[in-house]
Amino acid sequence: MTSHQIRQAFLDFFRSKEHLIVPSAPLVAKNDPTLMFNNSGMAQFKDFFLGNGTPPSRRIADTQKCLRVSGKHNDLEDVGFDTYHHTMFEMLGNWSFGDYFKKEAIAWAWELLTDVYKLPKDRLYVSVFEGNEADGVPFDQEAWDLWKGIVGEDRIILGNKKDNFWEMGDTGPCGPCSEIHIDLRSPAEVAEVSGKSLVNNDHPQVVEIWNLVFMQFERKADGSLIPLPSTHVDTGMGFERLCMAIQQKTSNYDTDVFQNTIGVLETLSGKKYGQNDEPFADIAMRVISDHIRAVSFAITDGQLPSNVKAGYVIRRILRRAVRYGYSYLGFQEPFFHKLVPVLAEQFKDVFTELKDQEEFVTRVILEEEKSFLRTLESGLKRLDSIISGLKETGLNTIPGDEVFELSDTFGFPVDLTALIAREKSFQIDETGYQDALAEQKKRSRQDAAKEATDWVELREYDGVEFLGYDFEETHSHIVKYRKVKTKAGEEYHIVLDRTPFYAEMGGQVGDTGELILNGEKKEEGGRRIAIVDTKKENDLFVHISRDKNLDEALSGAGIITAKIDIDRRNKIKANHSATHLMLSSMREVLGTHVSQKGSFLNDEVLRFDFAHFSKVTDEELRRIEDRVNEKIRGNIALEERRNVPIQQALDAGATATFGEKYGDFVRLIIFDPKFSFELCGGTHVPSTGEIGVFKFISEGSVSAGVRRVEAVTGEKALELMRQQEETLNKIKDLLKGPADLVKAVESLIEERSALQKKITSLENEKIQALKTALIENMETHSTFNLIVQKVDVPSADSLKQLSYELRDQVENLIAVFGAEIGGKPQLSVFIAENIVQETGLNAGKIVKDLAKEIRGGGGGQPFFATAGGSDASGLDTALEKAKGLF
Repeated sequence: MTSHQIRQAFLDFFRSKEHLIVPSAPLVAKNDPTLMFNNSGMAQFKDFFLGNGTPPSRRIADTQKCLRVSGKHNDLEDVGFDTYHHTMFEMLGNWSFGDYFKKEAIAWAWELLTDVYKLPKDRLYVSVFEGNEADGVPFDQEAWDLWKGIVGEDRIILGNKKDNFWEMGDTGPCGPCSEIHIDLRSPAEVAEVSGKSLVNNDHPQVVEIWNLVFMQFERKADGSLIPLPSTHVDTGMGFERLCMAIQQKTSNYDTDVFQNTIGVLETLSGKKYGQNDEPFADIAMRVISDHIRAVSFAITDGQLPSNVKAGYVIRRILRRAVRYGYSYLGFQEPFFHKLVPVLAEQFKDVFTELKDQEEFVTRVILEEEKSFLRTLESGLKRLDSIISGLKETGLNTIPGDEVFELSDTFGFPVDLTALIAREKSFQIDETGYQDALAEQKKRSRQDAAKEATDWVELREYDGVEFLGYDFEETHSHIVKYRKVKTKAGEEYHIVLDRTPFYAEMGGQVGDTGELILNGEKKEEGGRRIAIVDTKKENDLFVHISRDKNLDEALSGAGIITAKIDIDRRNKIKANHSATHLMLSSMREVLGTHVSQKGSFLNDEVLRFDFAHFSKVTDEELRRIEDRVNEKIRGNIALEERRNVPIQQALDAGATATFGEKYGDFVRLIIFDPKFSFELCGGTHVPSTGEIGVFKFISEGSVSAGVRRVEAVTGEKALELMRQQEETLNKIKDLLKGPADLVKAVESLIEERSALQKKITSLENEKIQALKTALIENMETHSTFNLIVQKVDVPSADSLKQLSYELRDQVENLIAVFGAEIGGKPQLSVFIAENIVQETGLNAGKIVKDLAKEIRGGGGGQPFFATAGGSDASGLDTALEKAKGLF
């Protein structure tokens, strides 16, 4: 069976068992502060297990894109070195939400594996939870008895809490699990050693392929377990490992899941996978063929490489792949992006979004490759400099903090530094590196530290009802709350049964406002609680307050009034609706390739990231701006359609944002069906005239293939134009009210340019005269010529110019200059390159030492370096010190 047939057989099997087949959620986690990426099949269903939402069916099956490269589940460093770990992988899963339980899950798993996939029964082993006395969870007798009736006791293994008790995180739904393992070794190996003894012992051919999790408990913040109101099934089967088993391979990378990309790498590199004398070449091919999937699908789902959070993780994966190609496959030029088309073709029938964005993803990866290859070159130079410095001291170990700097600043993984060091007969301080890494992680944890108590449940409820599209205040009940300690202080998180507060999502910030605790009768007055933000955690609308000592008030509240800040909401609505008009105008002016890649909008500004591969010209911005304002003046009424079947909306031509997770039913926001027709959950003006006016304030690049604009509307736009008018009037006043302001400014610029040229000419004449005097007073030694002098020059650049021009006239030159420039002391050291090579003298080290005398610091290259300081009185001492060094 091909991988495509294997995946389809799984979905068809569970469709026959009355499961609803749902699409994969985006790889990038949305509205879940506990996750950076979806790292398991159950992530998109978490709310159903928590009771915060109602599933579209009590039986569901899917294949989910997963990424495990951060946090608790992190397989990155294993990828490539073994044959079965991955960054991105597919998780096939079937789910029961309070419907069937262990009996059906176990029976169907066995039926699929042995009857449909025809896996040999004598190569399969199962594990059952042995129980845990500390948690008060007994041995899973029910699962044991069910498996005993299928496979017999000799193929059942007891597993401990680590292996056979699955938990979503530190808190939340959890329960015992039953894993299914397969032995893929040769008959001779099986005859020699029983596969049962190799289960859960990291044997590459005795691997887990399916985990059946039986959700029975909820883990509380204090570590205790309480039974869930109903039991659930959550299963996850690694697609790549399943393909390895069915296609009778000994490595995931030998299956057709990866062989397409490996084939391209063979063509590009001229090396044959599995036939290389250098083992790292095969590792490199595995790393690259794995990482291209993670990077491509992450970009497709909206996460661009960057230097922060999830973007940094994607950049790190991309650079790891490029570095392996550079080091072991001989790729000196960008190559990684060339794998995107074959990947897009391979997955076009299951994850269509990559095919739809193939050109965009390719170009983003190409630009990232170019950038990293430049960084790689810089890092190699930095490493050479470190090693050269160590040679002078006689040491042969690169310090741990230097190894960490190479990793953190230049993207050099520790193993690459160690490899290059070994080639030069050096080693690295692994312990020091780990200490530096641990310190950085500690700082990151402290920055992100958040400690939450368990929810205090006040009332039963059937999910949160959002009424903010129609109402600005509601009468509600508090259903639960918790206290959260953050770095900024203590917060209360409050959940209502119905709310007008919009929770931050889709780029729109959360509402602020207040809760008025009225008591049991709504006409009674009561305490007012300020709401400073509203967040969405899975399907919960969480109202955040920083008021103090709210426990008693919240616990005793009856009917309350939830009231948003209406003025702020109206400004947000104007910015959101303007964003829709702007996107449609961009697609008219720039082309239909323009698509949303991110947005942020509050009551002050709208910021919008979009796919486009060149700068938007001033003329294009003007045309877009004019088109938006034309639609505003047209006062187009909002046409809102709710609960529209998603396929019907897409078929009608609605614009959707890649990477967003839409439900089966969506909301449409339409400002003229022929102009702006989008899927959107945000709040909007009833007609475009309420936006007032629209004005761009900036345009620039965010990353490869992505541009960003910022704009303002309404009062903020008028305020901006007023400020611009005031600035213009001040310029007119300064120039004595010229009739033609532009011509007057141009004349002023030309005059300044002419004066600057004259100043430069005079300064150059001064430097030439100074140069002649310095040569006349130069000290001549047997192997070098020395100039150490305090000089009067106009700028630090003049010191460099002076040194380089002297170099062209004087052989074997060593020149040390001191100058006071703008009241600040400056030093420069120049050493002829042949002297550097012959003696090992280093201008950078010398200038650092001299800079101590002027209370400063500096550095540079071995042949030229500069330093600045704060104490000009130390210049003479520094120069005297320099004379004694040569």
